Amino acid sequence: MSDAQAVERFGENYRQLRSEIGKVIIGQEQVVDLVLLGIFSRGHCLLVGVPGLAKTLLVSTVSQALGLTFNRIQFTPDLMPSDIIGSEILDQDRRFRFVHGPIFANIILADEINRTPPKTQAALLEAMQEKSVTAAGATHPLPDPFFVLATQNPIEQEGTYPLPEAQLDRFMFNIWVDYPSYAEELAVVKATTGDAKPKVDPVLSAEEIMHFQGLVRRIPVTDNVLEYAVKLATRTRPDQPGAPAIITDHVSWGAGPRASQFLVVGAKCHALARGRFSPDIADVQAVALPILRHRLVRNYKAEAEGVTVDRIVESIL
Repeated sequence: MSDAQAVERFGENYRQLRSEIGKVIIGQEQVVDLVLLGIFSRGHCLLVGVPGLAKTLLVSTVSQALGLTFNRIQFTPDLMPSDIIGSEILDQDRRFRFVHGPIFANIILADEINRTPPKTQAALLEAMQEKSVTAAGATHPLPDPFFVLATQNPIEQEGTYPLPEAQLDRFMFNIWVDYPSYAEELAVVKATTGDAKPKVDPVLSAEEIMHFQGLVRRIPVTDNVLEYAVKLATRTRPDQPGAPAIITDHVSWGAGPRASQFLVVGAKCHALARGRFSPDIADVQAVALPILRHRLVRNYKAEAEGVTVDRIVESIL
């Protein structure tokens, strides 16, 4: 299959995926789009929203539509790293044997990820970056493809822990899940209060997903789009020459080089999903907000004046 044929097939499968997921998830088209972009870009996603907005249902539905193995890890204050990655046990033959933890699946739902201490959160760092885990000096590869889709409640602070910056930076997208509109909520209530249960059919296999991930990496990018993505990331850093006033006044730390990489890869995938063989600046702008919003650290002045990260990113766009 030529790359041109692969691009056409990618667009067809992408639309079919959105259709299958739309059988269950009503009115969250932008959220579904970003989750799929993250998966085909080999990235991880952090879903932020109040309880009851179907974040968990979204992740399980995506795993069904993609035909991938799925494990849910409920993060709690007493969760230990071994509860995630697994541990060694002494078997009946008096030999140590590694027992895989729930992280050994294609899609991991890290539910309420900010409810566990940083020590346990750190168990995900190697998995998210290296796609492997280390226990008792031995490295164990994770299934391919591998994604972490985490959820977080933004309003409840008691019993929660802030996510380390190193872990936040490993998430490609920070996706805000908002309340549905009146019409969308009415459709949700109609669909979920009867006895009918929609069936989600698998659209792709793991091998096809990895093929399309490779296609995303192969498509060309013009120099002006690369330069725009890198300049966009560097303009978020207050210590850089020529930084905008809103950055120098309201930001302590800006986005690192990983943001530039994600901007380019995300723009590639965004273009492919819309049937185009190469991204343009509009594709970079389309993915910039969820990529940058969790990488900027506001200072005290920004918090006192109520200047949000979204407002800062939109101003430099």
